[in-house]
Amino acid sequence: MASREPSNPECHVHRHNHVHGKTDPIMLTTARGIWAVKWSLLALMVTAGFQLFVVIITGSVALLADTVHNFGDALTALPLWIAFRLGRRKPTPRFTYGYGRVEDLAGIIVVLTILASAVFAAYASIMRLLHPRSLSNLWIVVVASFIGFVGNEAVAIFRIRVGKEIGSAALVADGQHARVDGVTSLGVLIGAIGVYAGLRLADPIMGLIITVAILRIVWESGESVFTRLLDGIDPEVVHEMRHATLDVEGVKEVSGVRVRWLGHRMYAELNITVCADLTVEAAHEIAVEVRHQLLHCLRYLSDATIHVDPEHASGGEHHSIEEHQHDHFPSHSH
Repeated sequence: MASREPSNPECHVHRHNHVHGKTDPIMLTTARGIWAVKWSLLALMVTAGFQLFVVIITGSVALLADTVHNFGDALTALPLWIAFRLGRRKPTPRFTYGYGRVEDLAGIIVVLTILASAVFAAYASIMRLLHPRSLSNLWIVVVASFIGFVGNEAVAIFRIRVGKEIGSAALVADGQHARVDGVTSLGVLIGAIGVYAGLRLADPIMGLIITVAILRIVWESGESVFTRLLDGIDPEVVHEMRHATLDVEGVKEVSGVRVRWLGHRMYAELNITVCADLTVEAAHEIAVEVRHQLLHCLRYLSDATIHVDPEHASGGEHHSIEEHQHDHFPSHSH
């Protein structure tokens, strides 16, 4: 399911004595993202390292699947870290919107990494089903699975909270990934109990169940990330933008709204209609106030471009150029 873009549903139009743009929100939010990635990476590497030690001692394939997944989850922090670092760079003549899209590409890497861990977990589990092996030191497996759950859940809460705070679908997806890892760590616990009860194949069977859980998060995270990559947006955001714009004095109609995410920031383009007898300066003031209100109403909005139409020429059909011919080009329209 595509992620919901929270905004401010109680948005009322009024004038303020303050200035937007003195503090770059992208710099603040990417710094917050880097901070979250750094500490969650450390926590997961410690958790996975302890689990790997237990795998070597016990030979648990379910714990091996969970450990590999945890290492993969930890390593997904690296492309996010790079994306947040690049996101702090200023726009250039070549990349006029900046480098926010790199974060969306990092989200794809996260999804592919999760998929790779699912493939490995399935392979290890199937091999253990075909070639059963006795487990030892089951109590250590139990302890390791519990630690895996606690470590992953802590990271999940941290990543999801910061991801929602800054509007990063990639960071939220990585947090959801960690949460599923925590649940699958409890699956390892169930497998160990099954082996203790005499069910020899309980461990690899739980490994396959873990694989299914991983594939589910691949689907959910992939849908969210690819929706943003294709410029998908929650329709409620468009509705809120229309509502906030129509509340601005002087706006007669909103004839077009286009919104997209670049990383964890939104950019919008709007067509508004005003009275045809207004001066250019008066129409410009209305456009400035519309932008002002939108920046208040949508917390993840970085900028909005406002196009102003007079009442008698409002809408896309009035922007088209009729068929014509010039130079050596055949007859055409725009």
